[in-house]
Amino acid sequence: MSFASLGLLDPLLRNLQDLNYQTPTPVQAKAIPVVLSGKDVLAAAQTGTGKTAGFALPLLQRLVQHGPAVSSNRARVLVLVPTRELAEQVLQSFIEYGKGLDLRFLAAYGGVSINPQMMKLRKGVDVLVATPGRLLDLNRQNAVQFDQVQTLVLDEADRMLDLGFARELNAVFAALPAERQTLLFSATFSDEIRAMAARILRSPVNISVSPPNAAASKIKQWVVPVDKRNKPDLFMHLVAANHWEHALVFVKTRNGVDYLAAMLEEAGYSVDTIHGDKPQPARLRALERFKTGAVRMLVATDVAARGLDIDDLPLVINVDLPIVAQDYVHRIGRTARAGASGVAVSLVCADEAPQLAAIEALIRQTLRREEEPGFEAEHRVPETSATGEIIKKPKKPKKPKVSQAAVGAMPVPGKTRSPQDGKSKHKPAMPRAAAEPKGTRSASGSPFSVQKPRGKPAGGRGKRQP
Repeated sequence: MSFASLGLLDPLLRNLQDLNYQTPTPVQAKAIPVVLSGKDVLAAAQTGTGKTAGFALPLLQRLVQHGPAVSSNRARVLVLVPTRELAEQVLQSFIEYGKGLDLRFLAAYGGVSINPQMMKLRKGVDVLVATPGRLLDLNRQNAVQFDQVQTLVLDEADRMLDLGFARELNAVFAALPAERQTLLFSATFSDEIRAMAARILRSPVNISVSPPNAAASKIKQWVVPVDKRNKPDLFMHLVAANHWEHALVFVKTRNGVDYLAAMLEEAGYSVDTIHGDKPQPARLRALERFKTGAVRMLVATDVAARGLDIDDLPLVINVDLPIVAQDYVHRIGRTARAGASGVAVSLVCADEAPQLAAIEALIRQTLRREEEPGFEAEHRVPETSATGEIIKKPKKPKKPKVSQAAVGAMPVPGKTRSPQDGKSKHKPAMPRAAAEPKGTRSASGSPFSVQKPRGKPAGGRGKRQP
C-alpha cells in the first residue's frame, strides 16, 4: 500500500516523499481514509506508530479542500495535547506535512508569554495545537473563539486526565460547536477516557493496531532490584559497565534529575536535563541538543515521557518507576520507534512494588529481574505477577522474645544506673541516625537516600549546631 492509494493530494505526497515516508504505517493506513470521510475516530495505537500523521495528513487535506481562510481570532482545527513538548512536536509535524500549503499554524501553551500567541491569533489560524489551560486563558481574553472549529483532536487524552485537566476539557467541550468531527488518538485508553469518548463522539470508527496498553514488542525490558539509597551508584555502574553512551533517563523528582545529571557530567558524559522548573525555551534547547547528538544523555521527569520524537534512540533507563502505570508505556516508547528495536531498564526498590505490579498488569507480562552483583537489595522487592498482584512479600525479621523480668531490668533510654548508689544519671542519648525517617535525604544531599533530620542535635539537650 502507498500513500497515494489513500487518496492524498499531490502536495502532501511530495512533502511525504521529501521526508522519506515510504509506506503508511498500519494506523495511518486505517485512519487516513476514515478522517478524510469526516467520521469521528477512536484510535488506539502504541507510541511510535505514526499516529500524528494519521490525523494530521487527512486534516490538512480537508482544510485545503474546504477553504476559505479562517476569520480573525478563530481556528478551524483544534488539537489538544497534555504537554508543551507534545504541542511543539505536533505543530512541527503539521508544518512539515503542510509545507507549501496556504495554511497558518500555531502552538499555544503555558510557561511562556501569552502576548505573542494572542498577536498571532488576530489573523486567525487553520490549526491550533494547545494545552487545555492556556487555551482557556486565550478564550477568556477573547483571543480565540471556537465557533469555526470543524475538527477537535484529543491527543494523549489519558495523560490530560492524569494531569488534572478534566475540568478544563469539559469547559472546552461545552464551548465547541455541536456539529464537528472529533478524533481521539492515544497509546492507552483508561475507563475514564472511554467514558468521556462515549459523551463526545458520534458513532465513532474504532481503530486498533496493537493490543490495548501494550508496550512495543521490539523493546527488550528488564528490571534490576536495588535499595533506594543505592540507585545513583547502580545507575552509574550500569552505564559504565555496559558502555551506555546514548540514553534517555527518567527520574521522579526535579532534584533527582539534577543530582544524576551532575554525576554524569562529573564522569565526563555530555548531558542535559528537562523538568518542570526549567523555562520552556531551555527545555526546547535541551531536547534539540539531544536530538541532534550535541548531548548524548538526557535526564528528565515525566514531562518528557510524551512528545519526544527521537530518531534511533537505543535505550531508556527508569531510575524511578512512574506513579501512573500508563506513563511506563510512554516512557519506553521513546525507543524502538518506526520499527526499530530498543532497550528499557528499570531500577526498582521495595517501595515501588505496587507500581511494578500495576505496570506488569497493564502490559500483560511479568518483567524479568536481573540482580547486579555488588548491588543486591537488602530490602527485597516483593514478587509480582502480570495480574497486578504482589504475590509474595518479603518476610519480616522475627523480634527476639524478652521475658518480663528482663523488661523490668532494661535501662531507660537516655539514662544509666550507677553501680555505687543505684541512682539514675543522665547520659547522652544514642544518635538518631539509626532510626531516620524513610524518604528524606542523606547527609550527602542525595535525593535517593536517607538524611538526618535538621534542627536540634541528637539527645535534645545539646547546643544547636552552628
